[in-house]
Amino acid sequence: MKFLKQKIKGVYLIKPNIFKDERGLFRRHFCNSEFYKNRVENKVKQANISVNYKKGTLRGFHYQKKPFQEDKSMSCLKGEIYDIVLDLRKKSKTYGKWLSFRLSEKNKYLLHIPKGCANAFLTLKNNTIVHYYCSEFYNPTHECLVNYKDPIFKFKWPIKIKNISKKDNLSPFIKKL
Repeated sequence: MKFLKQKIKGVYLIKPNIFKDERGLFRRHFCNSEFYKNRVENKVKQANISVNYKKGTLRGFHYQKKPFQEDKSMSCLKGEIYDIVLDLRKKSKTYGKWLSFRLSEKNKYLLHIPKGCANAFLTLKNNTIVHYYCSEFYNPTHECLVNYKDPIFKFKWPIKIKNISKKDNLSPFIKKL
């Protein structure tokens, strides 16, 4: 696995080593020793799968407050997503900044999102499946949301958002940075 540091501290784009022969292909999807060797923390406590039927489905921005903050490592197993990571760590040099990534079944990348960063993704194909490992259990009383339309951040989405939950659509705007 190749860990590529990004401009936001703790965010990594991880490229797997792919082994291919006449039977198909094999790749390591997650490995604690590889993460440890690269000084990337994610002590997995929960794994989730998000199945999205329609292109243009938006999920997020979600994150959890202390003591349930979580690292996430996610990949797109089928289809393609446009993912945005938003740094909400007030003491970070990149507080309020965001990065975007395309994850797909074709590129097989894993995206690591550190504690204190919010995450959202938009499906670019029908029947998209996203898998992610979380370092903490989901706790609804500590869940936080940021609105995908928040003018402070000027998020750029590559396609029109067609499907979004009421909770995500009505999520709050950040008052100021």
